[in-house]
Amino acid sequence: MTKIHSIQGELKATQLGCTLVHEHLRIRSESVSFQFPHLYNEEEELQKAIEQVKAAKRWGVKTICDPSVMELGRDIRFMEKVADETGMQIIAATGIYSYHYIATHFQNRDVDYLARLFVHDIEVGIQQTSIKAGFLKCATDAQGMTRDVEKVIRAVARAHKQTGVPIMTHSNPANGSGLMQLEIFEDEGVHPSNVLIGHCGDTDDIDYILRVLERGAYIGMDRYGITKTLDTERRNKTIIELANKGYADRMFLSQDYCCTIDWYNAQTVKKLNPDWSMTYIFESVIPQLKDEGVTEQQIEQMMVNNVQNWFRGE
Repeated sequence: MTKIHSIQGELKATQLGCTLVHEHLRIRSESVSFQFPHLYNEEEELQKAIEQVKAAKRWGVKTICDPSVMELGRDIRFMEKVADETGMQIIAATGIYSYHYIATHFQNRDVDYLARLFVHDIEVGIQQTSIKAGFLKCATDAQGMTRDVEKVIRAVARAHKQTGVPIMTHSNPANGSGLMQLEIFEDEGVHPSNVLIGHCGDTDDIDYILRVLERGAYIGMDRYGITKTLDTERRNKTIIELANKGYADRMFLSQDYCCTIDWYNAQTVKKLNPDWSMTYIFESVIPQLKDEGVTEQQIEQMMVNNVQNWFRGE
């Protein structure tokens, strides 16, 4: 039976329930927050995270997967406070989020060294705690498959092979990077059923998405509320078409919401994405999908069953 590491301890796949597979309790620029801590209000950030997680819980969410890793300011103690305060099952990740380069420390060491660190997070604990990572995270964006990005992806693959925990990616559909990632995973012996290619919902290029799906991977339709890339109506149209083609069992709905993010000022974030929240898909998206013929069974598949199968590698 699959055992999943959450912040609160081990879970069975059947205990996950309705799951938001891609949300962030907090994103910080690590070097900035370490060097200039006076710029941040820890208590304010904590309360914003608690508020959003409690709101999601009121909609029936039982589990949140937070793919914040190195370079996104992962702080497992902060995440633990949110979990304790809200009672939400929160699953943390290990990996590195980089579009182009990694720290010199890693540039001067091999792939297996990096993989061992990810395995440590999964088998021993994160940041000198006993809290273990439940999945792996890596990224490829507009810069493509740089040497450093490839090193991270291969390290993630090898850590998966050793531990069995699933893989989630950040991808950029505009340059086909989800397919690039799958090429490397398959080269490393990872079965695509263990992989969730994130942000496929950022395109309505059905042909590209089908190429990812036909490889056997899961896809993240996971940026609802971020309208700069693609508006909700076009995202919904893609979901409906894929569901009609029988792919509800390979898709995840989520928002990639950041309770706080220091990349921009808060006013800019709100102006660019006024509806973005941890509950937007429940308030607006799912009702619209149902109105357009997506069934209750398909919604449950995307919000409940798929995450269980992803963790099981099915």
